[in-house]
Parts: sequence; C-alpha cells; structure tokens
Amino acid sequence: MKPIPYGRQFIFSDDIRAVVDVLRSDFLTQGPTINEFEKKFADYVGSKYAVAVSSGTAALHLSALVLGVKKNTKVITTPITFVASANCVKYCGGEVCFADIDPVTYTIDIDQVSRLLESSPKGTFSGIIPVDFAGYPVNMEEIRTLADKHNLWILEDACHAPGGCFLDGKGEKQFCGNGKYADLAIFSFHPVKHFATGEGGMITTSDEGLYNKLRLLRTHGITKDPSMLSHNPGGWYYEMQELGFNYRLSNIHSALGISQLKRADEGINRRKKIAETYNKAFKNTTIITPMLQNGFEHAYHLYVIQVENRKALYDYLKENQIFTQVHYIPVHYQPYYIQFGYKKGDFPVAEKYYEYCLSLPMYPALKDEEQDFVIEKVIEFYR
Repeated sequence: MKPIPYGRQFIFSDDIRAVVDVLRSDFLTQGPTINEFEKKFADYVGSKYAVAVSSGTAALHLSALVLGVKKNTKVITTPITFVASANCVKYCGGEVCFADIDPVTYTIDIDQVSRLLESSPKGTFSGIIPVDFAGYPVNMEEIRTLADKHNLWILEDACHAPGGCFLDGKGEKQFCGNGKYADLAIFSFHPVKHFATGEGGMITTSDEGLYNKLRLLRTHGITKDPSMLSHNPGGWYYEMQELGFNYRLSNIHSALGISQLKRADEGINRRKKIAETYNKAFKNTTIITPMLQNGFEHAYHLYVIQVENRKALYDYLKENQIFTQVHYIPVHYQPYYIQFGYKKGDFPVAEKYYEYCLSLPMYPALKDEEQDFVIEKVIEFYR
C-alpha cells in the first residue's frame, strides 16, 4: 500500500490541458481567464461578485482592510482554525478576541459570542470572523441577526466549505460564501482544498462598493479606469490611489481553477460518500464521528474524529503509512498569541476538542481499498 495522506489534490488530464493552453496564449497574468474564473466561481456559490487573489491568506488580509480593521479595532473569531483567520486582523493592527466553540459542530459558539458582546461596552467590537470548520456551515443567518444587533460586519472564512449549505428560517438553501448574510467571504485553493490551483484564493460579496475596493487593493491600489482618474493625459496613464498589494492570481492558476470547478459536484459527492463509509464503519465503536444536524450539508474538507489515545493512534497509523493530521492547535496556544495574555484554560471546549481530534484521509481521489485499509487499522488499534 502506497502512503495515504490526509488530503491531496486530484489533477486530471483536462486540468493539464487547460494550463498548457494558457501557457501557449498571449496572457500569463491579468488576462481574460481570471475574469472567467471569478464569474464561474461566483455563479457556483451564488454570490454577485468574486475577486480572485493569490491565496486564502491574501483574501483574508484584503477583506480585513476593506472592512476597516485598524489599530484598536477588535474582532471576534474562533480559536479552532488555521492561524490566518486571526492573523489577518493583526496584519491591520487590530486586536483578536476569541470565543469558544460549539461542542457538537466545532464551529464558533454563537451563544458564547453573544455573551462576549453583551458583557462588553457598546461599540467594543467591530466585526466577527466565523469559520465554516472542516466544511460544516456556520448558521450565518443567526450570526447576521447577532451582528446587526451590535452593528458588526461579518467576514465568513469559508475556505473549508465550497458546496456546503444550510436551510435558513424560510427553508431556503444558503450556500457558504453566497453573500446573503456575510459582508465578505473568502476561499482557498490550496492543493488539499476542494479546488486546487497550486496557491490561490477568492473573495465573494454582494456589495459593489467592497468589490471595487478589493479589486483596487489587490493590484497595488492602481487603476487605469478613466472614470476613476483625477485627470487623463493619455492611454499610458494610471494612478495609485491606495496603498495596495500585489495579490493578483495569474491566468495559469485561474485556468486550473476553472477546470477543477467543472468537477465541483462530483468532488463533493465523493467526499460525502467517503464520510458515509467512515460513519458506518465507526458506528458501534467509541470513536466520535462528525455530527450533521438537520438542514445542514457538510462539505467535508476534513473528516475529523474524536478518539482516546490520539497520539498513539496517530503514530500507529503513521507506521502503517497512513498520514493523519490534527486540525487545529488552538490559536491561543501559539507563542505569538500567548504574548497577548491568552493561556490554557481560556476556552475549555476548544481545548478539550484539541486533545482528542484527528483528521482521517479525506479527498476525492481516495480509493475504496485505501479507505478500507484506513478503517481496518483504526479499528485494529482499539481492539
């Protein structure tokens, strides 16, 4: 049996042809393929606008900037996420405040957020960054109600959840990142995500003003749009109107993204089938499998179990060429965040989750016989 990773890209010959076609074209950067990718991705998640950028982290940084994060801005997020969800606030000089997680969904606990807001002076916080953890959608309708009550913006970190959705109060299906409730949402196209572009990210929104600001900031703050220029001496002329960044995505990456997007439904259906197989195999064991509440559709970027003797199981599976992972070390455990006063015991639900969590292999290219081997070795360990 070849090594089995916890996640990996799935590249088809069509993907390779799409990239080669761009390499043979006139544009490697800033060409029409980028706009095509943005349009098709916006259509996929149901948003009005999409802005392609160089990574999920770049998407978070630009989003925090256009939402007005600066010195003394306080933003709430979850401690169970990749550090970039919190770091984007620090990049802009703001302050990160964590709220504990829900013990069932592992996403941010809305009741904890509400208590944090109610116990703080009015106007203390400016926004909230909920994370659709492992592919499980946050109830953005509830988050929006809470945000409106306290005049907060919402930046949805949907990196794990393209294709995930929930039923709102009217029984309508709301897809992660569709712009219905969040001001902005971000996605990542890292190789282990649903769509691989090598590196890359996307920001979605229904707000035209935010959309235009994002497009400006991702390209050094420079524009050649005649309607935006202070004056226009000729076709060569451009203006730097903001201090922006080079956070552009290339045509090469975009072509791969468009090709990968064509298999979106196929990929998520395969992920759901893998999850069902795991669920069935572990049903009568002590292993705690991911919860799926009525009205929610999990995108299964990760398949996270809760187990006793996690370290021993991790090592045993590694010995058998099965490479699992822990998602995530609580952000407030990181040395960088400890310097701001965070410590063990601050978020007990998140910390308990961390002690027992383990991500098993989950990706569309996982073969049935490989999954069977993973299941066999997990069960064998606990006999």
